[in-house]
Amino acid sequence: QVQLVESGGGLVQAGGSLRLSCAASGHTFRRSGMGWFRQAPGKEREFVAAISWSGGYTLADSVKDRFTISRDNAKNTVYLRMNSLKPEDTAVYYCAADLNGIATMTGRLDAFNSWGQGTQVTVSA
Repeated sequence: QVQLVESGGGLVQAGGSLRLSCAASGHTFRRSGMGWFRQAPGKEREFVAAISWSGGYTLADSVKDRFTISRDNAKNTVYLRMNSLKPEDTAVYYCAADLNGIATMTGRLDAFNSWGQGTQVTVSA
């Protein structure tokens, strides 16, 4: 059974930084694409960042100059480093796995088979 556990969320002032972590278990992590999505109150879940099994990555336009995604296959963990945070970044952030590693870079929600429970990020003005 695939399990994804996010951590690292919290309350931060605008301009601050956070690093989210997602610890994965129950599948072959190194063969999986991984992604981060977020959902703000009253809005649809949206793509933030994705990293393929081979290390290629893509970021949403709204975050590409501020966020980075990385993975540590030895630790079965994917990270999202968030700098220069803005109030509009406030959302629940979800980690997701593309277990087949095929469509990761599309950033489509339906490309990801397994989801974590989410971690809240709140950015105050």
